[in-house]
Amino acid sequence: MTPIILASTSPYRKQIFERLQLPFETEAPNIEEGLRENEPAQAAVLRLARQKARAVAERHSKGLVIGSDQLAVLGTQIIGKPHSHEKAVKQLRSCQGNTVTFLTGLSVININDNSEQSCVELFNVHFRHLNDREIENYLLKETPYDCAGSFKSEGLGIALFDRLEGDDPNSLIGLPLIRLIKMLSNAGIQVF
Repeated sequence: MTPIILASTSPYRKQIFERLQLPFETEAPNIEEGLRENEPAQAAVLRLARQKARAVAERHSKGLVIGSDQLAVLGTQIIGKPHSHEKAVKQLRSCQGNTVTFLTGLSVININDNSEQSCVELFNVHFRHLNDREIENYLLKETPYDCAGSFKSEGLGIALFDRLEGDDPNSLIGLPLIRLIKMLSNAGIQVF
């Protein structure tokens, strides 16, 4: 079987990929993940997903490498990981009552034939109106400071939303499995 390598150190992406029950390894891509000046979010996630996959693919002689990257956008502003309680409060205040679009770049490189498949998946999160007490209580319970948008949709964060809109809820966690399964199939790998 063709070796599969997930070019990521994200425990969330690893956990999502494990659902496919395929043998795989993870490997840190070790790339600079900064945004370029005036770079649109969609272009950035696609570039970063490709760079991650390519960086890991260069270290191997065979196999399939999967790279993924994610950004959240509110209006025209990119929302990153808050890394602190204060920034998370600010993010959730600005998101409440609004729609945040999550863009997930996905790239699959087949080292065996030097081919690449790439895409960007969009997923919209419609936040409900929240008061300061709800925001504080949520953040204290779940501490989502390493998550873009300051929430974990797979956990209690689901209570922050009016509705979700998109093809694959796994996109919110950073790895769109529906599209990935199609890409794996195109590369000759079947889930079952």
